[in-house]
Amino acid sequence: MRQLDSTGTRLHFDPSGIRHFDTVIINTCGFIGDAKQESVDTILQFAAAKNSGRVGRLFVMGCLSERYKEQLTKEIPEVDGFYGVNEMEGVVRAAGGRYRRELLGERRLTTPKHYAYLKIAEGCDRKCSFCAIPGIRGKHLSRPLEEVLEEAETLAGLGVKELLVISQDTTYYGLDLYGKRKLALLARGLAKIPGIEWIRIHYAYPRGFPKDILEVMREEEKVCRYVDIPLQHISDRILRSMKRGMNGEKTRQLIAAIRRTVPGVAIRTTFIAGFPGETEQEFAELKEFVMNSGFERVGVFTYSPEEGTSAFRQKDDVPERVKQSRAEELMALQEQVSLSLNRARIGQPMKVIIDRKEGDFFVGRTEFDSPEVDNEVLIPAGGNKFAAGRFYNVKITQADAFDLYAE
Repeated sequence: MRQLDSTGTRLHFDPSGIRHFDTVIINTCGFIGDAKQESVDTILQFAAAKNSGRVGRLFVMGCLSERYKEQLTKEIPEVDGFYGVNEMEGVVRAAGGRYRRELLGERRLTTPKHYAYLKIAEGCDRKCSFCAIPGIRGKHLSRPLEEVLEEAETLAGLGVKELLVISQDTTYYGLDLYGKRKLALLARGLAKIPGIEWIRIHYAYPRGFPKDILEVMREEEKVCRYVDIPLQHISDRILRSMKRGMNGEKTRQLIAAIRRTVPGVAIRTTFIAGFPGETEQEFAELKEFVMNSGFERVGVFTYSPEEGTSAFRQKDDVPERVKQSRAEELMALQEQVSLSLNRARIGQPMKVIIDRKEGDFFVGRTEFDSPEVDNEVLIPAGGNKFAAGRFYNVKITQADAFDLYAE
């Protein structure tokens, strides 16, 4: 057992399942407490495997290295080198490779071959008081439109059917390069690529939300009617303390505009429970907002104080047990909302993409569901011969809170 004071993480681990590797490179996350814990756990497992002779050289890169390089170097001497988020060339050379810039657009998919994440920008210019990303990743830097489209065409050539468009703030895309937001133009360009059938937009920011992307969702069949927009809270005071640049009324107006412009849209959002100073009254306001808004997908995080953020200087005065209790209350409310929305789907025909076969079911998703985080559609295998990565029309027969069943 070891303890890393910088992350507050203490972990037990079992390295026995690791087979022999000449070189291991671990890419880490350092965004919130749970992600840091998972990263540290992985590093310690491979450090133990190195001590037992199953790993030759061990390198660590990414956000955790960017934030805690000095302390990690002292705490885990088994690691041969720590590299930050912009030091890819360094880790490639240290591992004995040759860094070739002309190959940066080429990829080996680590997802199932029918979907892929398409990063359109790096960094963030926002000043949210709870978020460490700008300090880790730097200022927002959009990738040129032509470069993104070229990578998407390459992915289509590999058999990718679904593009998951991501960055720290997708709705800011293009503002730094072209002087105006270009997400809508990019989405229309992606929709023209043969072989791509679904385009899913993630991580929209509420303030300055580009309404023209909603018109694209309504008009382009390939662009999923799916908006992933982390709202974080609804209380005016909490939103002000979070430095979100939005108040509760503007947030409600934006949600109404999204639903009005894109009929049938699914909205995914996230909230933070237990932000410094959050009162019972402010939490009650958030609960009412969740109950009344009918969000199709919701995730809840408990507040985690992060070094380097302005909120870190505030007193973390909501006890952990209260944070957890509030998060559980929100998810219990959302479970009721989700169950009601899912039951309304019974009897409807829906188009699904099959991700895999699991036990007696084929597991698929609708255009309203992103991989790993959203609902799934379970179809009894029976005599069906579905194939992963292909689309099928099914009819919904049953529903529970977070899954649909179909035939």
